[in-house]
Amino acid sequence: MYHKFAPWLLAAGLVIQASAQADDNHQQLQQEFLASQEQQGFSQQQTLDFIGQAQFNQQALDAISRPWEAKPWHEYFPIFLTEKRLQAGVNFWQQHASIIDKASKEFGVEPQIIVAIIGIETFYGQYMGKYPVRDALFTLGFYYPPRADFFRKEFGQLQLLLKEEQLDANNLFGSYAGAMGFGQFIPSSYRNFAVDFDGDGKRDLLTSPSDAIASVANYFHQHGWQADADVVLPLQALVNGKAIDKPQPGAATTIAPWAGEALSLTVADILSPTLALKHSKDIDVSQQALLIELAQPEMTEYWLGLNNFYVITRYNRSPLYAMAVYQFSEQLKHAYQKN
Repeated sequence: MYHKFAPWLLAAGLVIQASAQADDNHQQLQQEFLASQEQQGFSQQQTLDFIGQAQFNQQALDAISRPWEAKPWHEYFPIFLTEKRLQAGVNFWQQHASIIDKASKEFGVEPQIIVAIIGIETFYGQYMGKYPVRDALFTLGFYYPPRADFFRKEFGQLQLLLKEEQLDANNLFGSYAGAMGFGQFIPSSYRNFAVDFDGDGKRDLLTSPSDAIASVANYFHQHGWQADADVVLPLQALVNGKAIDKPQPGAATTIAPWAGEALSLTVADILSPTLALKHSKDIDVSQQALLIELAQPEMTEYWLGLNNFYVITRYNRSPLYAMAVYQFSEQLKHAYQKN
């Protein structure tokens, strides 16, 4: 009768073997992490204590597997471009007008962009995230192979951040990806770009709107934002010089839409007899640019992304996110000017 049970025994053996391999891999990653943190000035015991206080969070793994950015544009933008968010943005802008104006001038970033980011990220502080930041980064850093290296580095950055800013990890909550505060900064961004703008001696992105506003502006400034420059321009698909009413993906160009890579194309590479600016405009065709395709229910929209659009994607790599930020910022500017 042994042969009847052989497949089950084989399967069980494979499971045990896989589990053992996973344990070995986890131990190796932990040793590498200990070594990297020792170079940052932490003793092995300090880092072991830091790891030991973190807990595996299945919800973070589940959330990262279904990002909103996986939706088509026509399903994505209604999540963010709402009347409720717009009114909240105008209220936030009015409430913090002097701080926003000061940050805008100091860092060279238009106020509507600053206000839009905070609105898209946390609805002006109303939804800063429910995930324990330490647990989320630990889980993704050790149990999410596609981006484990990135999140493990952020887990290490968190240990540094907690020490430098005297934050309590037990009360630190954020997104499933470990981003926190009004502007949802990951630990490395918090350490590198946060500023103390209210003069209280602390860089507080969790409870200080002033620090959060200025830190968002500084982030954009440090990533190369160009004040008063175009962000993105609509394109028109053409056939024999005539506009196509409902272009489909790839109908107007052989150039692949931008997918997060470093910029390598210029405006001249993208514009062609079959893809032109929708509205006539003098533009430097030698500047770097990217092609954006946005899926509508029955057609594809084409857009020309310029340097400032690329800078928005340094905040979130998704072109859908960057477009939502830009369009929301334009809505905010017009609505604020009316009030």
